[in-house]
Amino acid sequence: MIKIYVCYFFFILSFPIFAQSPQAVKKLPQGSYLVVAAFSPEHEDYASRLSTSLNKGGRHTAYGFEAKRKYWYVYFDQLTTRDECVNEWKKIRDDGSFSDAWVYTIKEVENSTEFAITKAEPPEPRKETAPNSKVEQAPPVEQKSPEPIVTEVIENPKVAPVFLPQTLKNTPVFLSLFNLTNNEVIEGEVEVVNSETNKLIARVKGNTYITLPNPGTKSGNLTLISNTFGYRKEQLEINYKETEKDTLKPYVSLVGNFYMINFGLVQIHKGDISTLYNVYFFNDAAIMLPDSKYQLNSLLEMMKKSPTMKIVLHGHTNGNGRGKIIYMGQSQDFFKITSDVVNGTGSAKQLSEARAETIKMWLVDQGIDDGRITVKGWGGSRMIHDKSSSFARKNIRVDVEVAED
Repeated sequence: MIKIYVCYFFFILSFPIFAQSPQAVKKLPQGSYLVVAAFSPEHEDYASRLSTSLNKGGRHTAYGFEAKRKYWYVYFDQLTTRDECVNEWKKIRDDGSFSDAWVYTIKEVENSTEFAITKAEPPEPRKETAPNSKVEQAPPVEQKSPEPIVTEVIENPKVAPVFLPQTLKNTPVFLSLFNLTNNEVIEGEVEVVNSETNKLIARVKGNTYITLPNPGTKSGNLTLISNTFGYRKEQLEINYKETEKDTLKPYVSLVGNFYMINFGLVQIHKGDISTLYNVYFFNDAAIMLPDSKYQLNSLLEMMKKSPTMKIVLHGHTNGNGRGKIIYMGQSQDFFKITSDVVNGTGSAKQLSEARAETIKMWLVDQGIDDGRITVKGWGGSRMIHDKSSSFARKNIRVDVEVAED
């Protein structure tokens, strides 16, 4: 995966203004904002998901609706003064992390809810007068209604030109993975597949800006498959060479200098199976490697969110031979070969069942009811790859089947 650290936010999609009541919208109050993205009125969900993704990456952002121009702005919410915004803007402009961000100041006047944008003009130079000189008094000035609100914008640095047409060769993408039910951002991976040969090209992380690889085919077609535990797989198609045409598809949007590809994912239900590919075990052991904790937590979260869900854990191995089996000792450390482990022997089926049982014990240890989890061991009877192939390690896995939801 090629990491792209520059965010391309200086263009705004233009859409008709939506008919939502102004009272229902969270308008940005007066103040200064360091803005990193702007979205059209009907795409609050884009602003929400982008802000959430940036926050998960260690940033501190929020989003709000600007009343006059009618756009959703994503901004750094820990900055409270204009000076702070300007100082931070200079830093991120220089380091290239958000080269197209801008400082936006909203000044509100009394009895007015209007907003306008204007370039900040320097004050008129003060005219000096000689000592003791007479200064002609100006005539009375008629009182006027308040001036419209002024919004100051610090000019952006010059940006690279937009290539036309915009293809995946010159335009990065943002792979947005989210729960279709509640719009919640989901952590997961996307498989990039050559559509003509059905060959896996790369695995990339979701909710990041990346440059997708060239499939090197005449058609230029790529297949993107979400690989997110606990959710049904979603398969989307995009063209490397004629990407702009793909914006007619409901899941592809061109936002200035990047494409947003939206994976609306649906949680698995009764009868569905999701594989814990990122839960690993020590060799010949029913003890998990520490790296397994991340995906185990995803399984735990799914069980907690759906308290009536019952699952079956299916254990699988690479082959059907007998051999050594290492079981946890009395210390019951799920992620370490301790001095009190129990050494035994058994079949591949017994090993696969013991591994599934270890995951069940871990879930119960985290507070999940024992009656919600059943285990089955299959040994090597349901391998998905030849045991001698380069993908043989994928045969060593635990599948999660939803028995009740």
